[in-house]
Amino acid sequence: MTIFNKLLSWQGPKWRWLLPILLVLLFLATLIWLPWQAQRMEATDRQEQLIADTLWVEQAIQFQLNRNEEILRLAGNEIVNSHLTPHAVLDRFRALMKSNREIQRIVWFDDNDLMLVSTSDSPLPPKSTLIPARGESELAHGKTQCLPPALEANSKNSYVLSCHIPLVKDNARMGSIVVTYRLAGILEEMVPWWFAQDNEISLIDADEKVYADRSAGGSGKNVYTHNRALDLPGAQLSLRTNSNKSEPKLLANLLVLSVILLSIGLIWSLAALWRDINRRLAAEGALRQQVAFRAAMENSLVTGLRARDMEGRLTYVNPAFCKMIEQPAEQIIGRLPPMPYWAPEAIAEYQQRFTQLLAGTVPSEGFETIYQRANGERFPVLIYESPLVNEHGVQTGWMSSILEISELKRAQELSRQQEEKLHDSARLATMGELASMLAHELNQPLAAISSYTTGAMNLIAAGGSDQDLLQQALGKANTQAQRAGQIIRSVHEFVKKREPSREPVCMASVIDDTMPLIDLQAQPYHVAIQLDIAPALPQVLADRVLLEQVLLNLTRNAIESMQNNPPARRVLRIEAKLAAADEQTVAHSTIIVSVADLGHGIPADVAEKLFSPFFSTKSGGMGMGLKICRTAIEFHGGTLTHQQNPAGGTIFRFALPVDRPSA
Repeated sequence: MTIFNKLLSWQGPKWRWLLPILLVLLFLATLIWLPWQAQRMEATDRQEQLIADTLWVEQAIQFQLNRNEEILRLAGNEIVNSHLTPHAVLDRFRALMKSNREIQRIVWFDDNDLMLVSTSDSPLPPKSTLIPARGESELAHGKTQCLPPALEANSKNSYVLSCHIPLVKDNARMGSIVVTYRLAGILEEMVPWWFAQDNEISLIDADEKVYADRSAGGSGKNVYTHNRALDLPGAQLSLRTNSNKSEPKLLANLLVLSVILLSIGLIWSLAALWRDINRRLAAEGALRQQVAFRAAMENSLVTGLRARDMEGRLTYVNPAFCKMIEQPAEQIIGRLPPMPYWAPEAIAEYQQRFTQLLAGTVPSEGFETIYQRANGERFPVLIYESPLVNEHGVQTGWMSSILEISELKRAQELSRQQEEKLHDSARLATMGELASMLAHELNQPLAAISSYTTGAMNLIAAGGSDQDLLQQALGKANTQAQRAGQIIRSVHEFVKKREPSREPVCMASVIDDTMPLIDLQAQPYHVAIQLDIAPALPQVLADRVLLEQVLLNLTRNAIESMQNNPPARRVLRIEAKLAAADEQTVAHSTIIVSVADLGHGIPADVAEKLFSPFFSTKSGGMGMGLKICRTAIEFHGGTLTHQQNPAGGTIFRFALPVDRPSA
């Protein structure tokens, strides 16, 4: 027992090594057998392919020869039945030769073997090479008989094959047609070029004598060959193909090296695949994180987002948009216009914008429109459109951002109302300052009226008869009354509270209507007023009262700035002129109104804050006058600026666009 265990312990390591050695030997045998088997399989495949191609070529040649024979037999039937003249027969033969260049000549013999028609001008070879000996069986059945190949006349290596087609009617021989083929022409015209490129093709007899040969790709290697007999009665010809491909070579060293390289490549591929999998997993994780981040960001937005394809079909909406229109995403995604959130009264506008979007004319700026919720409630929105482009730079649709601007509209309306209140307050503040001057101004015409009427009454009481003097007194009293009424009407129109209304107005008329109030402000300070109004100024689309307020504010500031000037430098100049961008038209022109004073001017530090609200250099000022002036001018689409007066003081200038006449 101990000896047996020792033997096992001695033989154990050998048996353990035997299996790996057998596996290695099996692997090496497989490496040797596989290339050999692959070589044999490739050789077999090449041989089988050559046989199949040879059979196909042989059938193609046989088909063309049979077709030519059939055509000639049809012509022979017409000849036998006297339907064709010799001239017509010749034309028929030449037409056949034109489409089949492998035919050298076609000859028609009568029943005495005398030539009637020949397509060749050269002398015919001996009749023994054209017409076989007559046999009764062939004559009775009218079978075609081909003679053995013969050398072509005046040629050493060019063989021709002549086939005799007997013409029989009622078992009587009526003549024959002999068609002669160039054997080289058969190979040239009937064998495809691709087959001749890979093989050497020959026409041989039973003794393997070569009558014609074609080798476009070089001589055959005699490795892959095949012979195929042609079915030609009386002529034993075969089609022999000899491939120019050599036998597959067994490159053992290259195979071993390729196995080693493939093994190394496999290991490298596995390592690269492992690295690529790790990278892909990391990228997918990052992508999922980004998708989650984007989804969280889009879900937290209050801005509605929607995506549409090139046909206008909705492909994506975010929760904010669904909440805005009060409809779930699954009910609107995939839909084409008209959309359920379109307001019926704005369908025409939506269709027009949708047509422009499909045409590619996306507006660069946002546009306002109205949408409706599921319950029919309308709400204003601001929409921004932009092209949606994929990673290849190709546009796939459009992305839209939709903002609900209901709160913005309410804030704008509230701001407008506040501005109107400021304008009203400014007008009332201005009238507070004018109240004392108005009383003084009205005292003069009222006192004059009293004096004139008292004098008239005295004339009447005295029984005076001077009618002219009495008429002059009453006329002057009437003039003073009209002056007082004009002052009161101007003040009444200025302080009257009403909604702003923009209409075409003449700037010269606005200045002229405001002059009584401007004179009223200028009289206490003894300020002289100069007017320079250009003639025939075009109209502007504006609110007359707002413009009058601007003029009163600017002129009041100018008058107050000159109160400490010497009397000679208390001059207020008001100008109005047309500034055209194009001298040929006023369609894009502006009217410039300037208010210039000779006062103390505006320091640089004050000029920076001049239009700020609640900033004033006056001890009792609110600091809203110039702010209200600028707001009013910008409400009309104009601008209000100031600059230093070269003669001293300041020039305030506002520009208003000219009202364009409707087309």
